[in-house]
Amino acid sequence: MRTQGAVITKAPGEYEIVDLDLEDPRPDELQVELVAAGLCHSDDHYATGDLHLGTYPTAGGHEGAGIVTKVGPNGKGIEVGDHVVFSFIPACGHCRWCTRGMQNLCDHGASIMAGPRWTDGSYRLHLPDGTNVGQVSGISTFVRHTTASLESAVKIDDDIPLDLACLVGCGVGTGWGSAVNSAEVRPGQTVVVMGIGGIGTNAVQGARHAGAANVIAVDPVAFKREKAEELGATHTCASIEEAGELARLLTNGQGADSAIVTIGVLTGEAIAQAFATVRKAGTTVVTAVGNHEAVGVPLPLNELTLYQKRLQGALYGGCGPNWDIKAQLQLYREGALKLDELLTARYRLEDITQGYDDLRAGKNIRGIIDYTL
Repeated sequence: MRTQGAVITKAPGEYEIVDLDLEDPRPDELQVELVAAGLCHSDDHYATGDLHLGTYPTAGGHEGAGIVTKVGPNGKGIEVGDHVVFSFIPACGHCRWCTRGMQNLCDHGASIMAGPRWTDGSYRLHLPDGTNVGQVSGISTFVRHTTASLESAVKIDDDIPLDLACLVGCGVGTGWGSAVNSAEVRPGQTVVVMGIGGIGTNAVQGARHAGAANVIAVDPVAFKREKAEELGATHTCASIEEAGELARLLTNGQGADSAIVTIGVLTGEAIAQAFATVRKAGTTVVTAVGNHEAVGVPLPLNELTLYQKRLQGALYGGCGPNWDIKAQLQLYREGALKLDELLTARYRLEDITQGYDDLRAGKNIRGIIDYTL
């Protein structure tokens, strides 16, 4: 079928809206009409070249939800008309990581920036002249209709608004899990969250849900600090240095139990700054991403050893899509997880460039492409 989507033809570059030819689903695949797609910072990293794509052109978008239009026989019980949320990391269910309950590290995740399907190297999207078009994460939610692997789709109940459900495919789980799973926040603790955007706001929510007594949200943008308070932060600071001083004041000089780095563009210096805010045996969780070729973190090595501090990476916050997407939506139903408050702007597909301009300007917590506009 003929559809339309936003593609990157080079990096650095910008998203361009083009006509696309979409193949029907093959065995163990489904076709989805998108209702909404989140404007996550990672897709901007693809455009800037911070993260390297294996195929050009590639259709962007890795956070989305929609309605199934075609599907073959499958073990997930997904049928035409069902509502699904896409996971940006596929979960095969059979590799070492999936069978150990670590679906976020599924072996198939190694191919999410390559472009073709990880099973056989084939493509589902093409330009009208026949040129193959890669799919970010194998899904490409910046396309009005997409064909994807069943490994990347989670069926959800029809009562959840799809414009909100799309957020749990990446941003919500990544932030929430960074606090709950990766930082292992415990009741009564003090947590610093560095960077309050689509990920950091959910790290704040996760830390509060886990029982943190003090959640210090750090961002230079006043609007984001205000949103952090709305979503559960007990304190806000404009700089990480100020947050470190506050954490020590609140803990009799010890420092934060954990610091979670969720800034827009990761640097080694930012990791070191967060590391300096945590106490002995404290944890610094690194969730943000930056330039793919960046190397080095200026850490005091003896402090790492003698203070027994931990530096912990976090991919999708350690969440498993087949369980956590549904669990987070149930928390939303119960009022324990805020989604409506995360959504700050809606854009037409044609306005995607404006959406990312607004993201870089600090105007959005999470903007979405709303395909109903």
